[in-house]
Amino acid sequence: MTKVGWNALAEWRDFRMGEVGDLWHRALIDPSLLAMVGPVRGLTVLDVGCGNGYLTRRFKRRGATRAVGVDASIGSIRLARKREAAHPSGAEFVRGDAARMPRFPAGAFDRIVANMSLMDIRDAAGTIRELARLLAPDGRLVFSLSHPCFDIDERSAWVVERHPYRETVARKVEGYRHERPVRVPWKLSETEMAYTTSYHRTLATYSRYLHDAGLAILRMAEPAPKPEIVRKSPQGPYIAAIPLHLVVEAAHFDRAVHASPPLASRGPSGQRGPASSRKGVGPTVGSVGRTRERRGAPHRRRRAGRGSVGGPRRR
Repeated sequence: MTKVGWNALAEWRDFRMGEVGDLWHRALIDPSLLAMVGPVRGLTVLDVGCGNGYLTRRFKRRGATRAVGVDASIGSIRLARKREAAHPSGAEFVRGDAARMPRFPAGAFDRIVANMSLMDIRDAAGTIRELARLLAPDGRLVFSLSHPCFDIDERSAWVVERHPYRETVARKVEGYRHERPVRVPWKLSETEMAYTTSYHRTLATYSRYLHDAGLAILRMAEPAPKPEIVRKSPQGPYIAAIPLHLVVEAAHFDRAVHASPPLASRGPSGQRGPASSRKGVGPTVGSVGRTRERRGAPHRRRRAGRGSVGGPRRR
């Protein structure tokens, strides 16, 4: 059986995400994202592409005066509201198009978060302009993506070479400059597949969208895996060497001169480095930020006399 769209994934994603996120979120993406967002007590927060709303509720429970989740998937919003009704946090959930949110006044939010959702939005430029409108003068936008340089749909793969006493891992990328929509497969069960649409864009394109919206990049982070994902995912050790995700923080031009709190640097294992090494650095909203989850070890095919090449990514 084949399903299409985020509504088709809503219940499956809700089950996997729960209240703490799935493996790829809780042990890889979210720690870097939340460190960059920082404390939210006393702030207003907008969660774009909220899915089942686990982050929205977390922000509210951490003291946000208002936490709003928005998603284009009515199935995801219904599940978010169901969870909220069962264990009230005060979070709000709205179905809507992230590129057009007239219900909110300009400058309404101190923090805007888009966790693995911007690459699933067709009108990313319009969405970023709208988020800039909603961002308070001294607010910050924080978003995460599949890394535009290293994780570009089926045109990127792991390359594993086995030598007599060691193994080397590299990342093969082709067609980086070719921006296009991509059909993303999700295996729901042994008999069910679902597909959503993603949009590969270059890093320069995202930078231009931010600039055109009057936003400046403050910092970027490339999440390193926590020990849990290194243990549980065959790709964990590979991601410790080559990042598959990117987290970006931006602010209005006239506020960008005020540096954000530094993030601790992390080594390949994801551990914090010493303090001396720390430095700052139709349009729809994709449901819950997608994890681009890979299932199992990379498929390998023999390569003339030299190890193996990672096959197509599976999410």
